[in-house]
Amino acid sequence: MGDQLNASHSWYQHKNDSVLYVIAELQQETNYVKHHIQKIAAFFLSMQAFADALQSAGHHVLHLKLEDTAHYADLPDLLLQLCARFNIECFEHQRPDEYRLLSQIQNINFQTHKLDYKCVDTEHFILPFDDINHYFKQDKATRLEGFYRKMRQQHNIMMTGDQPLGGQWNFDADNRNKLKKTDLPNIPAPLVFENDVSNLKARLKKHNIEHFGEISDTLLWPITRKQSLELLDYFCEHGLPLFGKFQDAMTGMSDYSWSLYHSRLSFSMNAKIISPMQVINRAINEFESRPDEISLAQIEGFVRQIIGWREFVRGMYWANMPSYSGLNSLNATHDLPEYFWSGKTKMNCMQKSLSQSLDHAYAHHIQRLMVIGNFCLLAGIDPDQVDQWYLGVYIDAIEWVEMPNTRGMSQFADGGLIASKPYTASGAYVNRMSDYCSGCHYSVKEKTGESACPFNSLYWHFMNHHKERFSKNPRIGMVYRNLEKMDSQLKQQTMERAEWILENLGSL
Repeated sequence: MGDQLNASHSWYQHKNDSVLYVIAELQQETNYVKHHIQKIAAFFLSMQAFADALQSAGHHVLHLKLEDTAHYADLPDLLLQLCARFNIECFEHQRPDEYRLLSQIQNINFQTHKLDYKCVDTEHFILPFDDINHYFKQDKATRLEGFYRKMRQQHNIMMTGDQPLGGQWNFDADNRNKLKKTDLPNIPAPLVFENDVSNLKARLKKHNIEHFGEISDTLLWPITRKQSLELLDYFCEHGLPLFGKFQDAMTGMSDYSWSLYHSRLSFSMNAKIISPMQVINRAINEFESRPDEISLAQIEGFVRQIIGWREFVRGMYWANMPSYSGLNSLNATHDLPEYFWSGKTKMNCMQKSLSQSLDHAYAHHIQRLMVIGNFCLLAGIDPDQVDQWYLGVYIDAIEWVEMPNTRGMSQFADGGLIASKPYTASGAYVNRMSDYCSGCHYSVKEKTGESACPFNSLYWHFMNHHKERFSKNPRIGMVYRNLEKMDSQLKQQTMERAEWILENLGSL
């Protein structure tokens, strides 16, 4: 699979002339949702590079491109016909990380075709698949913090005996700083690559592959292990010293606003080009070698995203699929506005975040959660449509990681299985963590009137609409006390402004 490009897998440690490795571009992998062209390019180019590397190492590889697979109905059809063509006796595959692909393979009756069958681990994740049910139960709320602590203890990551390094597990409170104008000149220029996509673009056009977004003649994202390790080294040297401090910050006033101090390694990890433990160990080594430059808060925030959050959402995905994909606990039904595909909106925070996503097939976690996701949650956008957009637009989006982040953490559509509260915020949060509000068409300080920030009235409308559900939640109880104290006329005008916005989402 395109997300199984792990050169360290035990499959490849020995050459075997009786083994044929198959890597295939499939139209079904381009159209289960409409994808950003940079995402398609990154996966297909990475698959080509991986096939070339395996062949150079002496393995037998069949790399099929779109023209080679166009006449196959789907993945099962391809596999069965190849098995017949090459007189295959045993079919073996790495376990897919998306439910739809696993289902396709498991529904093949290999006995009917007289094939031995074996499914093996991808040997990538820190938490083995067979251990997921020890940490996660179907339809049961599970919280990140407890899981994260167990993972650090189990793997002895930044531990002193049985206690966390520095005496505390979480330094999140130290990692909520806004970038000041004086900080902007110090933002490191992102390391980008120039991977030729001219032939691939022609191939996609020839086969009428639908996509959106733009791409030049080169792809800036890493597609090989060598490039991925270069990006890892670059992040450790230039990004890690201030990663934690500014990991929640946003700005539109720098040439490097889209990258900031983030590693941008998520595609390389999600395609399994590099492993999470390799990334963690490299970052910890950098922290240990530069104690005067990299504080514990910086490295802890980074490690938590990988060994904590990344492994956590995978566990929640597999514990709750397939029912998880249909959850809509808040009964959200509005359509995704057209500006999600164009970036053309008068809301500056949304314009910056959406345009960046469309330009680079990338946005960092706060842009995804607290700007774009927050807007979708407050506006009551159908989570199916939100899922499809996130899965299509972001280069690192594979369903196991995208869906729990979107449907769970961002949209609260799972009813609280992942998040203990809905992650909502008014314009004040965006203003606190970014410079987006300066120069915006709307006023972040106003709740009512045509010039009022849409996030403000939508926030209070959302809380009022879901009062019965959330008013007793201890994490947001103060919100409802403030709502009760709100002047009755102001409250009415705020709700009326929100109702108008909800009826006119496409015009914002």
